[in-house]
Amino acid sequence: MSEPGAGDTATEPRAPEGRPAARRVPGAFIAGRVLRPSTKVLPEHARGHNRALVLQTLYTAGQQSRADVARRTGLTRVTVSDLVGELIAEGLIVETGQRDGTRPGKPATLLDIGRSAFQVLGIDLSDHSVFRGAVLDLAGTILARAELPLAGRVGDDALATVFALADELLSRSNRPILGLGVGSPGVVDPDGVVLEAPNLGWTALPLRSLLAARFGLPVVVANDANAAILAEHSFGNAEGDTMLVRVGHGVGAGLLLGGGLLAGGRFAAGEIGHVVVGTDGGDECSCGKRGCLETWLAVPRLEARIRRAPEEREAILREAGRRLGIVLAPIIGALDLSEVILSGPTALLDGTLAESARETVRERTMAEFHGDLVLRMTTLGDDIVLRGAAVMVISAELGVS
Repeated sequence: MSEPGAGDTATEPRAPEGRPAARRVPGAFIAGRVLRPSTKVLPEHARGHNRALVLQTLYTAGQQSRADVARRTGLTRVTVSDLVGELIAEGLIVETGQRDGTRPGKPATLLDIGRSAFQVLGIDLSDHSVFRGAVLDLAGTILARAELPLAGRVGDDALATVFALADELLSRSNRPILGLGVGSPGVVDPDGVVLEAPNLGWTALPLRSLLAARFGLPVVVANDANAAILAEHSFGNAEGDTMLVRVGHGVGAGLLLGGGLLAGGRFAAGEIGHVVVGTDGGDECSCGKRGCLETWLAVPRLEARIRRAPEEREAILREAGRRLGIVLAPIIGALDLSEVILSGPTALLDGTLAESARETVRERTMAEFHGDLVLRMTTLGDDIVLRGAAVMVISAELGVS
């Protein structure tokens, strides 16, 4: 598969003069890594880890003094002061003023993440009809949006649409770009190669390297459901061992276990969309099998079924929820999950479908262990993958989530 616009000169990230680029944290965005550093490490790993530790403390706790940061992290005040000076010079930390209070002595100077100093580009490829993009700040706030119709494009044409969307986002940014994050359907390896995305006609597509070469930016590409669960982890209410089911062009899931993202040995953990549900056949799937969960649950399939028989809408949603519950039950039983989050069109997923899935899980698991399972809609709405794409970049570049 060729790259549209091959031969174009890669551009450097656009930053004001004198503003240093952020540093990549080695191994920051990898499966199994605990997402939020909280302790010191060995001397040979200390500098990068401790930078991330200081940033993480301010990112989650908000304004703190240097002494507060030292107490929370266990680092010495000298180390914290040294790191803070470096991070202020890079624009990643700002001094916000002095703390109010009646304590004797000079009031402490408060610090915070420079949440508006850098911007992140996020792209969501999971919708069946449009590719969406946004410019975000380091707090995950969306500053500008863009979208382009997919219009049935696959293969090189779909890739050209991704490039065009990234170009549009760059034109709407007005700060140095920390990086570009992409949530893609299908199986994506740690190098950002889309190994298989049947609905987009992509096989072994090196999406990360193509985007990095084209735009001269740090790029992170991951499965859209993994991006979504990272957004829930950083900006939502996800707690404990959690699974997020992302319903869009296809169906996939992201899993957070023990504080880290589960990828699997073949990078396909959470690929539940192509699990055949039951033995009663069903519609043909894009993967070539019949009766995959995707044929029951993917948005284009559900909408088409309801259009053909609008009077049977509730029954169609109930059956889709039942099929989802059949797939979820053994996963919940095997992993002892505390929560399952649904992400996708609320009009389709919330209500009848979600309740049917919940009832089916309860019927098929042990009540004494899984009877209190929470199955809910995401609190982040349609922006969940865009915000997750930003989390991936912030994690990869700063070690923060």
